[in-house]
Amino acid sequence: MKTIDHDTETVVIIGSGAGGGTLAYELTRQGIECVVLEAGPYLHSEDYMNLEWEAFNQMAWTDARTTSGSWRVARDFPNLPAWIVKAVGGTTTHWSGATPRLKAHEFAARSTYGRIDGANLLDWPITLEELEPYYTRAEDAIGSTHRGGRPPLPANNNYKVLAAGAEKLGYRHYATGPYGTNAEPYDGRPASIQDGFNFQGDKNESKWSTKVREIPRALETGLLDLRPESHVVQIMHDRAGRVDAVIYLDKDGNLHRQAAKVACVAGNSIETPRLLHLSSSSMFPDGLANSSGQVGRNYMRHMTGSVYAQFDKPVTMYRGETMAGNISDESVHNPARGFAGGYYIQTISLGPAFLASFAEPGAWGPSFTKLLDAYQNTAGCWLVGEDMPQESNAITLNSTVTDQHGLPVANVHFDDHANDQAMREHAYSTAERLYSAVGAVGTHRTTPYPSTHNLGTCRMSERPEDGVVDKWGRAHDVPNLFVSDGSQFTSGAAANPTLTIVALAIRQAEYLAEQLKKGEI
Repeated sequence: MKTIDHDTETVVIIGSGAGGGTLAYELTRQGIECVVLEAGPYLHSEDYMNLEWEAFNQMAWTDARTTSGSWRVARDFPNLPAWIVKAVGGTTTHWSGATPRLKAHEFAARSTYGRIDGANLLDWPITLEELEPYYTRAEDAIGSTHRGGRPPLPANNNYKVLAAGAEKLGYRHYATGPYGTNAEPYDGRPASIQDGFNFQGDKNESKWSTKVREIPRALETGLLDLRPESHVVQIMHDRAGRVDAVIYLDKDGNLHRQAAKVACVAGNSIETPRLLHLSSSSMFPDGLANSSGQVGRNYMRHMTGSVYAQFDKPVTMYRGETMAGNISDESVHNPARGFAGGYYIQTISLGPAFLASFAEPGAWGPSFTKLLDAYQNTAGCWLVGEDMPQESNAITLNSTVTDQHGLPVANVHFDDHANDQAMREHAYSTAERLYSAVGAVGTHRTTPYPSTHNLGTCRMSERPEDGVVDKWGRAHDVPNLFVSDGSQFTSGAAANPTLTIVALAIRQAEYLAEQLKKGEI
């Protein structure tokens, strides 16, 4: 691994997940040196624990955070608003693997949906047509099934139940993918062994992650200086307002200053705006790159919920890939349903420990234990759809609560929009009808889990006053500062976001490399 001197101006990437890890590989393969600062440790596949709570405690970002707002998560999990990973590879080591693309109309949310009270809608400054070649490159990197001639994963029982219900309801668009886990050997990774431990880290390395693919390949170029357990606390700038350094703490609490020619922030949609707020100065009193006042605002976490159905025979939903089942018929925009935007219905399974914690948080008694007693006979689906961006849904600094480093923690404020609530009710009812159509003897609606899809907060915009970054993820206010994660999303769309984050990172790397080679940054 290359060692880059702290005084050498270089490209500094903060975070190693879908955005940061992809960016590091795409830049180094073009001959550009990078430092990647990752707050978490470098866990290897043999380190992963196939036990739910043990793996969660090993991987999850559990640093102090606070919550506010009327969303159910603030009541059930007030200090865990998001279920993301603090380790090399970021949340790509925990993600399920679903890789649908955003649809054309979702890039033009304001134009398509019109004015919706309380929603801060805006069209993206890019179109599906512009992103399509990068989607293809992202799918090839990830190895998405059902794409590029790659075969589908086999159907497990959880999917067979879902597909049978889909057929009964007259749906036409359902399959075991697209999905980011190999059905057959591909790109140096083996085929899935169907062990069902997607969320706990894939010991078999069949599932794509930047930890498995991009980070090792970037290291092989000899141009990446990867620094795990390096927690960034501030981005510095010179008198002209250009980034010139990144300040971080190592695992022993020692403070370091890394000179920066460019800084790319990919810390997830909670930590990215938190860091920009922590980097305020006399020139940027409201936070770095925040002349618009939009840093931290428009936080989205997708409309979510789950339905678990009980049958009179075993389903063993936990066998096979966790989310290799997807119905996309409801992902269209059809305002006749009573809401804007659409949603997907995807298979999900939780082990007994997680089901006990998340099926009905805080519940007790016979009705709750009945759910657990029926575990073998249970099928499950996750509902995920577009939620509305709202300015009041925001990541701010909580000056009364500090983390282990003595820094103000992120407060995550969220209220469901009426459109989100209408969509969730429709999705719940649809899932219940689907399972009833194939003989379910009971169903249970599960409230949203801590957020795994964290979006917005540094959104793309054509005009600087409307957002934080431009169509390349480059800050409107700071010419050598980029945002490289889901914070860029102008609107949420319905699709799981990882594929789009990777596609945007590939596109951003191409642009950044060109700008660096021209000397325009």
